[in-house]
Amino acid sequence: MYSYGKATQDNSFLPVPIMRIIFTGSGEFGVPTLGALLDAGHKIFPYTQPDRPAGRGRKVTPTAVARFAEERGLNAIRTADLNAESLPAADLMIVIAFGQKIAPAAVNHPRFGSVNLHASLLPKLRGAAPINWAILRGDADTGNSVIRLAQKMDAGAILAQSRILIGEVETAGELHDRLAVDGVGLISRVIDGLSNGRVEEIPQDDSQATLAPKLTRESTMIDWTLPADEIARKIRGLYPWPGCRVRMLDAAGGETGRLTLVRARPADDEGPRWHPGEIAIDGFVACGHRAVEILEIQPDGKRPMTLADFRRGNPWMPGMKLASA
Repeated sequence: MYSYGKATQDNSFLPVPIMRIIFTGSGEFGVPTLGALLDAGHKIFPYTQPDRPAGRGRKVTPTAVARFAEERGLNAIRTADLNAESLPAADLMIVIAFGQKIAPAAVNHPRFGSVNLHASLLPKLRGAAPINWAILRGDADTGNSVIRLAQKMDAGAILAQSRILIGEVETAGELHDRLAVDGVGLISRVIDGLSNGRVEEIPQDDSQATLAPKLTRESTMIDWTLPADEIARKIRGLYPWPGCRVRMLDAAGGETGRLTLVRARPADDEGPRWHPGEIAIDGFVACGHRAVEILEIQPDGKRPMTLADFRRGNPWMPGMKLASA
């Protein structure tokens, strides 16, 4: 039996054989694929991480996958250890941003085994934060990989890949959303290929592997003595999380407010008068080499806005400074 999904990169439709699929995921990245699988008529068994405190109020909150699954009438099983669960009979397990290591017994449980959607062109950027690191490293493009689930992190054989360009001032959040949608068609192709025995499994070249380690709030500190292009990439690559949060200081060093830097690009050099971190002529921020043009910011407790909108009601004057909060 076949259903026709919605999900190829060029907006064409692929015939997708109906399967019983164990879907394991937690974050927003897996939601578009989960929705497309349901729309295509697959029988889905969703597993996700337990509800956890989130936000400033630390309210216990379900994962994005749990919320979406239950909106679609499914019972999302919360588990702190998928390996301890009694899994249903299934054709395939799909793992997307799940956050647990899955043992061989569970990996091999479905008829076609298990696959993982990873947001990089593997073997590049193995690890927890490939989308952020693609921007931080200054890569011109990135993509998705569907791989066999392996015991070594992100090292399984490649079943399919896609490639997309990274926008000049694109944030990690925007790139995340584009890759999440892009992954839908890739998963659809792999399902079709597995069912027909037409998937080529290409081993990764471990000698070409690079890492994308987990980010922390400590990684958001800005060293304004660095070159402007590196600082601009850091601002974009760390938004919306963990976010480069700064204190605004007047010329005397007094704090005038706090905000998160959202979007930036390198600008012309403002000359030797301005010290790194100082707001210079035209509102640019001086760096160790050249200056950064801040395009968008997010004041504490407010939505993101352009710097032009912020300056209509807030001071942003030459001689003021930005310091990491």
